[in-house]
Amino acid sequence: MGIPLRQIVSVGSYVVKQHLKGNKRYPLVLMLEPLFRCNLACAGCGKIDYPDEILNRRISVEDALGAVDECGAPVVVMAGGEPLIHKDLPKIVDGIVARRKYAIVCTNALLLEKKIDQYKPSPYFTWSIHLDGDEQMHDKSVCKAGVYEKATAALKLAKDKGFRVTINCTFFNDSDPERVANFFDTVTAMGVDGITVSPGYAYERAPDQKHFLNRKTTKDLFRGVFRRGKEKARAGGKRWAFNQSTMFLDFLAGNQTYKCTPWGNPTRTVFGWQKPCYLLGEGYAKTFKELMEDTNWDNYGVGNYEKCADCMVHSGFEATAVMDTVRRPWAAAKVALFGIGTEAEMAPDVDLSKQRPAEYVFSRNVQQKLSELKAEPRPQKAANAA
Repeated sequence: MGIPLRQIVSVGSYVVKQHLKGNKRYPLVLMLEPLFRCNLACAGCGKIDYPDEILNRRISVEDALGAVDECGAPVVVMAGGEPLIHKDLPKIVDGIVARRKYAIVCTNALLLEKKIDQYKPSPYFTWSIHLDGDEQMHDKSVCKAGVYEKATAALKLAKDKGFRVTINCTFFNDSDPERVANFFDTVTAMGVDGITVSPGYAYERAPDQKHFLNRKTTKDLFRGVFRRGKEKARAGGKRWAFNQSTMFLDFLAGNQTYKCTPWGNPTRTVFGWQKPCYLLGEGYAKTFKELMEDTNWDNYGVGNYEKCADCMVHSGFEATAVMDTVRRPWAAAKVALFGIGTEAEMAPDVDLSKQRPAEYVFSRNVQQKLSELKAEPRPQKAANAA
């Protein structure tokens, strides 16, 4: 089992309560980006394309925990950028764990060996180490040799110290199903507690635009991977443990017709609450309440907006899958019992004929935020003692 039973019960109880209250929109996972700065420059990432004045900004401990309380989601994922660069991240993690919320730190693990003793194992805390495949695949993805070796060494160290450790993997259109399946065997043998998978999202500012997956290639890739997983299990191999709902994985394989739930994973960055989601930055709200109430959600999502057309990323669709599991537990039980379908005809996809054209507003928003930051009063330095 990739997701601990304690977490399944907590999140499931939270979702049921929201349904009983009649809440149509509620957060499931808070995506907290305490900084944008990173110590890698991956070709498929559009998250670090900012001037230094912004890359040097940090969310304070007070603001980070305030966002956790304001949002109320049962799970908090800390990403970035590279969150381990933030010197106060241990305090943020401690504050989240003290609230009995599930804290997950997504890291490239380059700093993990140096920083690990600042953290304590807990049922509420998980390291999520970024690995985009085997050594050659991963080092190519992050555009730097030797990263896979350091990341897997840090993974083993964290396991030895008693931490719960998962990996998060992003795959692109040059990924080979057989190779991905073999990689899953490798990390399973390393003792990872769960695997999170996602197709690469087409960030408009990413340096590499030619290797992003479309919806058809995403479904074909994951069907190929899951098919090989079944074959390996029948041959006596160890089953892979995924840190995701079975219905989301079934969706990746083309067996579910889902629209995204952008408010399910709201994002708090150094700019504020990002509209509309973790992947698209098309404006910012000062408060979570403002984000939820003032965002025109119907403007976004697959079928509504051209930028969303190829997206099948977990940050948009995992919440949809979880809510579908609550509504149709028999469907989720069927997938859990018989496995993810890899041979039948795929479910119909969302109609894209009425989507509005993309608006390219990133640069304008960054310039606006940069102007606001420059206009902020600078804290006065204490006068030197005489």
